[in-house]
Amino acid sequence: MKSENILREKSYQFALRIIKLYQYLSKKRQEYVLAKQVLRSGTSIGANIEEANQAESTADFIHKLAIANKGANETQYWLRLLNDSNILEEKLAISLIEDCNEVIKILTSSLKTVKKRRNLITGFSLLMGITSITLISFFLIN
Repeated sequence: MKSENILREKSYQFALRIIKLYQYLSKKRQEYVLAKQVLRSGTSIGANIEEANQAESTADFIHKLAIANKGANETQYWLRLLNDSNILEEKLAISLIEDCNEVIKILTSSLKTVKKRRNLITGFSLLMGITSITLISFFLIN
């Protein structure tokens, strides 16, 4: 399975866990504010990854993945807050934080790879442009 498919699947499964967490927090723990925050940021990760797969350019793809990465980091913050405030049981919080960390690692790796490829292509294009100018100059002078 390609890493982007792994990322899509992991972010989707993570979003499902976040929805269940929201239901648990709002019904059983009567916690609404933090529950909504984690729901919003936790489900936006996969949505932005889906948008990235329909990107119009490499820059757009990178931008969407970067937004997903920011959402994952925000979600991790809310999960830590829920854990440290004892609103969420530690075992569940740690499991969710680990899943979130896994998504962050894949996103970070994907962003590095895409940026590296973009820079290689840009560098190659620049080199080809310089080579073309040099060749044209050579033939014009001679």
